[in-house]
Amino acid sequence: MALENDIQAPDFDLPNQFGEHIRLSEFRGKKPVVLVFFPLAFSSTCTSELCELRDNLSLFKDKSIELIGISVDSKATLRAFAEAEGYDFNVLADFWPHGSVAKEYGVFVPEKGFANRATFIIDTTGIIRASFITAPGEARSIAAYRAALAELTPVAA
Repeated sequence: MALENDIQAPDFDLPNQFGEHIRLSEFRGKKPVVLVFFPLAFSSTCTSELCELRDNLSLFKDKSIELIGISVDSKATLRAFAEAEGYDFNVLADFWPHGSVAKEYGVFVPEKGFANRATFIIDTTGIIRASFITAPGEARSIAAYRAALAELTPVAA
């Protein structure tokens, strides 16, 4: 079962598409984070979803929100995927131990071997403020992201 809102998001340390390690707690006190779990690189629905995020990146950047994609693919696969599609955000490899972060967030689908399409909006204190999961094969909409981001309390300057 997916994690609920208003609880501390589990910390993790995963390599991005360039092999650089990204730790969720590094953003605490600095900026909100949107975690986008997706099943597999290069699949049609995942590609269209992430391309829509790429095309609407200002939705996140204008509010100083860190957008992070996560899948069970290897970092080499994710690098090829990100380069092919022009993703200008971190895509993390939850490759080994296989799906461990997806499991912590309650979105790993063991019979399929990958994560469900799940999004978690995490505030600057590390608390999950909003989340949404779509049915298998159903893409998440930009409208769902806009609605979830509207729930974030602005960071005091």
